[in-house]
Amino acid sequence: MSRRSLLRALGAGAAGATLAGCGVPAAFVEPGDRAGRDSSATDHTLHFANWPLYIDTDDDNESKRPTLDAFSRRTGISVTYTEEINDNDEFFGKISPALMNHQETGRDLIVISDWMAARFVRLGWVQEMDRAKQPNVAKYLDPLLRAPAFDEGRRHSVPWQSGITGIAYNRKKLGREIRSTGDLWADDLRGRVTLLSGLDESFALLMQGNGVDITRWTADDFHEICEQTQKRVRSKHIRRFTGNDYIKDLATGDVLACQAYSGDVIQLQADNPDIAFVVPEEGAELWAESLMIPNLARHKRNAERLVDHYYDPEVAAELAAWVNYVCPVPAARDVLASSKDEETAALAEDPLIFPDDPMRERLAIARDITSEERMGFAKKWNSIVGL
Repeated sequence: MSRRSLLRALGAGAAGATLAGCGVPAAFVEPGDRAGRDSSATDHTLHFANWPLYIDTDDDNESKRPTLDAFSRRTGISVTYTEEINDNDEFFGKISPALMNHQETGRDLIVISDWMAARFVRLGWVQEMDRAKQPNVAKYLDPLLRAPAFDEGRRHSVPWQSGITGIAYNRKKLGREIRSTGDLWADDLRGRVTLLSGLDESFALLMQGNGVDITRWTADDFHEICEQTQKRVRSKHIRRFTGNDYIKDLATGDVLACQAYSGDVIQLQADNPDIAFVVPEEGAELWAESLMIPNLARHKRNAERLVDHYYDPEVAAELAAWVNYVCPVPAARDVLASSKDEETAALAEDPLIFPDDPMRERLAIARDITSEERMGFAKKWNSIVGL
């Protein structure tokens, strides 16, 4: 199950509307009001909220998480780990009342998707991390992920895992290769193509197919892809818009090519080696789901130590071997390559976990949809998708 595929385009507009629609302003918190009393020195605990199935577990006991257990043994810090984030907007709705009202959320560390992380940064709802106390992050964070537009210098966020939105297709059933986004619109794929329904998940790849630099796309670029997509819907070239269910369509052969997430395709390939994933010649979107420390967290220093723990290449390698997303610590590749286990060592050569240099050159992080753009853009996109 992909973390990315759980996102909902309709909700992407709804969360912001909830604040304004109730007559309550989405209150910005000034930097001086974000820090709480840090009890880390005397209270060796922290609360870490994450998505389901997004951490390594013990083969014999799924309640045990080896990398977390190793952190606790090394530091003496006990971690309360909850798998409570099933949807970005649902989680936003859960903790936003506390953050708006300058109250504690009860969580010291959270993992949210980059477009939602952008909202938290804009609202001033998360704290800056002390990089001086995170030497592993400073040394090992992938250069491609160091400077997202929503968080200059990565001061408020650190990628937990990363991934690529590209194209998946059934090489055997299609009978040819796909190299570019434009290949999706060939006549032999009419009615056998799906796109992702979520606005935040879909737009960047389509823009890249038009040759747009997604780090600085414009409203005109957005409206152009809407017009193109609408025409392809009317001509029935696009079969439908999907969430995570594109996996089933691709596996059964109902769909021959689709917009897809790299993490999903690794799982599909285990059952069907004919499934291929492509970073198009024009490029694909690199995204991340990031660790953030909410305002007034009681154990900020402990949380910073846990973040840095996961940037130790040995720990990052252990996590990558389990979750199979793009690892934000390139140095973990050498750790996996040196494994005596053949299957583990083979992961080091998987470009969907460690993209090779030619692939990396085609990856970019899209600029976020601004709060001013979101409502209008979501309304237009959702009318095309049918949401």
